[in-house]
Amino acid sequence: MTILKVSGLVKRFGGLTAVGGVDFSFPRGKISAVIGPNGAGKTTFFNMITGIYTPDEGQIELDGNSIVGVKPHQITGRGIARTFQNIRLFGSMTVLENVMVGMHIHLKSGILGTLLSLPAFRHEEDEVHREAYRLLEFVGLEDLLNEQAANLPYGAQRRLEIARALATRPKVLLLDEPAAGMNPRETVELIELIRRIQEETGMTVILIEHDMKLVMELSERILVLDYGVKIAEGEPHEIRSHPKVIEAYLGTSAVEESVVKEGEIS
Repeated sequence: MTILKVSGLVKRFGGLTAVGGVDFSFPRGKISAVIGPNGAGKTTFFNMITGIYTPDEGQIELDGNSIVGVKPHQITGRGIARTFQNIRLFGSMTVLENVMVGMHIHLKSGILGTLLSLPAFRHEEDEVHREAYRLLEFVGLEDLLNEQAANLPYGAQRRLEIARALATRPKVLLLDEPAAGMNPRETVELIELIRRIQEETGMTVILIEHDMKLVMELSERILVLDYGVKIAEGEPHEIRSHPKVIEAYLGTSAVEESVVKEGEIS
């Protein structure tokens, strides 16, 4: 069953077509990946889904409802959260405060309740603290809740950004190169965390990633872009040996070599 669907999606910047007519359906409750060489249009694709860019053409539907033209904070409220290729934390705030920021879209007390510290506000504030702590436990950062975010190791900052995204209570979690800059141990921990998110919450996870080992290990469906155009889609075993994918990453000679090797094997 589809939760997020894009149809004929196009984005141009001047004379450059960054994304050109992409169609894809993301299955509910599964882990999918969007891959492709540098400059393939992957982050532009995410930016359209999250409302940062408005498509020039095409449609984006969440649970069958169009979100084209909807503002980013409203899209977050409808159930799409994301992390960024370059970590965007509030460095001078504590780990706990960073997660609490992610919950603001669901607060009901309003500015008057906050200013007057009404009972409803104090109760809600307690709930926010408890939920933020639970999320920090989930990502393994509960012992660092009072540390400034800027002081965390790189891998921990990545996990904190994921915790903050989860704080918005999303249906769909978009992860833009979550393993970028991580060492092998941190990458293994990330794989385990993403798998736990999907298995324990049933959440739909969509990731952009250059680490093909991670992509092939986690993803059930993969969309491949090259120069903004979809060149392949399918399950990991189909993508791994797809000629157009091999050519996009390694060049025409690599495709010819793989064909020769298949001939030798047969």
